[in-house]
Amino acid sequence: MQASGADATARGSARLSVLAVDDEAPSLDELSYLLERSVLVGRVALAPSATDALRRLRDEEFDVVLLDIRMPGLDGMELARVLARFAAPPAVVFVTAHEDHALEAFEVGAAGYLLKPVDAARLDRVLRRTLPEGALPGDARAGDGSRPHAPHAPSEPSRPDDPGAPDVVAVDAGNRTLLVAVADIAWVESAGDYVRLHVRQGSSHLLRTSMAVLEEEWAERGFVRIHRSYLVSLRAIEELWSDGAHSAVRVLGETLPVSRRHVRELRDRLVRLVRTPGR
Repeated sequence: MQASGADATARGSARLSVLAVDDEAPSLDELSYLLERSVLVGRVALAPSATDALRRLRDEEFDVVLLDIRMPGLDGMELARVLARFAAPPAVVFVTAHEDHALEAFEVGAAGYLLKPVDAARLDRVLRRTLPEGALPGDARAGDGSRPHAPHAPSEPSRPDDPGAPDVVAVDAGNRTLLVAVADIAWVESAGDYVRLHVRQGSSHLLRTSMAVLEEEWAERGFVRIHRSYLVSLRAIEELWSDGAHSAVRVLGETLPVSRRHVRELRDRLVRLVRTPGR
């Protein structure tokens, strides 16, 4: 498949080219509005059905496809399976009003699963995951949306020498060093030689360390490994559910998979947390 000149330019830059697919006009308009305002996005295209989207995807290249699930004719899950067979498939992020397809979405390799209504912070958080490692537009904003942010060689987690020292992590953000309180971190995502810290306020930061190191160091701070790619603060978990074969949790409005071998420990720790709310 040959990309047009405009598409090749979009692919070569840090900004994403995004195709949003939804049969409901108000939802599509809202996605378009959020995408046009995002500093992570360079080009936005819209499709009112999965069939129309497939036609565009056969002629054009996109980095990301935002995809509703329940649509007339070819539905979103079916389109995602078709895209998975492309030689260079785009990242797929499901945007839906229904939570009951979350586990199926992870099975088809979705990069994210957002429940409607979508807000700008959650959308940008998912879009950042689809960027090539280390790539970020120069004017992409930090969590408060007002200052430049670039993931340059983040430092190691702080290791206080005494119990009274601040429980923080020092991360590099461009020409600044930010001190992020561990208590403000909701979940951690593996990112190659780095991890990405997702903060409750909606921002995220890269840190040069491993999931294994954080899992050990932060166990006493209420963090638990739920998957090879995810470490989660127990207090940030909003819901845990299972369909028997697969399990997932909701954190900051996002759905994260739980590996089968971690389900029992996670459930036990959540029960203990509820029984000792003062801790």
